[in-house]
Amino acid sequence: MTPTAKILLLGSGELGREFVISAKRLGCHVIACDSYAAAPAMQVADEYEVFSMLDGEALRAAIEKHRPDHVVPEVEAIRTEILAEVEAEGFHVVPSARAAQLTMNRDAIRDLAASELGLATSAFEYAETREELRAATARIGFPLVVKPVMSSSGKGQSTVKDAAGIDAAWDYAAAGMRGDRLRVIAEAFVDFDYEITLLTVRHKDGVAFCPPIGHRQERGDYRESWQPAAMSDAALASAQDMATKVVDALGGHGIFGVEFFVKGDDVIFSELSPRPHDTGMVTLVSQSLSEFDLHARAILGLPIPAMTVPHASANAVLLADRDAADFTITGLADALVPPNANAHVDVRIFGKPVTRPWRRMGIALARVTEGTTDEARVVAAAAAAKLSIDYRG
Repeated sequence: MTPTAKILLLGSGELGREFVISAKRLGCHVIACDSYAAAPAMQVADEYEVFSMLDGEALRAAIEKHRPDHVVPEVEAIRTEILAEVEAEGFHVVPSARAAQLTMNRDAIRDLAASELGLATSAFEYAETREELRAATARIGFPLVVKPVMSSSGKGQSTVKDAAGIDAAWDYAAAGMRGDRLRVIAEAFVDFDYEITLLTVRHKDGVAFCPPIGHRQERGDYRESWQPAAMSDAALASAQDMATKVVDALGGHGIFGVEFFVKGDDVIFSELSPRPHDTGMVTLVSQSLSEFDLHARAILGLPIPAMTVPHASANAVLLADRDAADFTITGLADALVPPNANAHVDVRIFGKPVTRPWRRMGIALARVTEGTTDEARVVAAAAAAKLSIDYRG
């Protein structure tokens, strides 16, 4: 059988794994790439390649070897100049090489949003040395958030409450950066009521939205998310307007995870990822088409239906607490038992070959047929709590 499309997936974590499953259901042939063997997406792909996404020569070699119809980044840290080169040669980069370049670094996407598009953002400054960070904090004031311009899943992010915490914040950001660019962004702490991810699909017929997703973070990384997040009509309209402006500016087709802070009816742009978003994993249980299904459909030029969330849904993560290569995840039988007939529970184990402190190893998903997102969160958290990691070594 001739595949509908050949996809080269750059990054093969848990988000890539679910995307591969969605793409395979639509008849695609997928080559999963990552810096280590047996990465989650590799386990379900047709082929795989092992190399660093920051190795430009290896990246180009993989593209030229497989000659894919679509080059689909799943991670931020990629030699995006290679993506720009191959796009100019006729390869299709998802959603576009420009989008990958601008969103690889928080400074580029923030400059686009604030300076070029005029979106509301927090006050911010950049720093490339400890001294520059100290000067920036003096101008912005405390508290503030410091994070590397290039990182993921909250790595290197911390809140600085006073001048005594600046050195630790710089060191933590430097340790958590990805790639080879030591630069941080210092942001004024936003007094918000809640934050959301607005999954925004840019496709052949226009722009579509999933219902907003609420989420809670610790250490700069999400611990649970839920859908739909309650927000006013005015706030939702504002978020959708800003999301449309930024995804149209980036171009291409696919799903974008656009993050906002919300206070009352006021909405502030935070960040954007031109790919499925980790908080969007709740869509595996909440929507008829998950964010991964929507990403695949948009890439392939297929129809995108209106998305609704018929029932309140949530997910909660399973975290490792140490380094280990010999372990097993237990408690599945208990976790999969719903607390009552009103609830549905499911689990995703990511299949990562090693653990690290704070590494996500799986999630518990919950949906309640009658009830609120708070009730769904309770069910998801209870299911996640029944899962455990048995470290053998």
